[in-house]
Amino acid sequence: MGVHRVVPDLASTSLDAATAFYGDVLGLLPVMDLGWIVTLADPDRPNVQVSLMTHDATAGVVPAASFQVDDVDACHAAAVRAGAEIVHPLTDEPWGVRRFFVRTPDGHVINVLSHL
Repeated sequence: MGVHRVVPDLASTSLDAATAFYGDVLGLLPVMDLGWIVTLADPDRPNVQVSLMTHDATAGVVPAASFQVDDVDACHAAAVRAGAEIVHPLTDEPWGVRRFFVRTPDGHVINVLSHL
């Protein structure tokens, strides 16, 4: 269940304004834009990322962070065994990830995913 990267997910009311802000202030550049989510990265360290979201395309909540893992199915099984609340079911999404959302003991919703 190794974690490859963790990306903060920030709610945004204007993706254009937020993208410009993070680009101008921190030098981050867009690496993915699906219209409702834009992921920005440091051009010299591409795993340093932040995602800006107006909403989530298939889940009813914007997660606090996304965790890219080796085996999303194993993580899902571990969350179920632990009795955690699954907020969004394990799903193969059309943009090339398999993911689920789970609520942490502190009430945060996190996105756990693997690329297909």
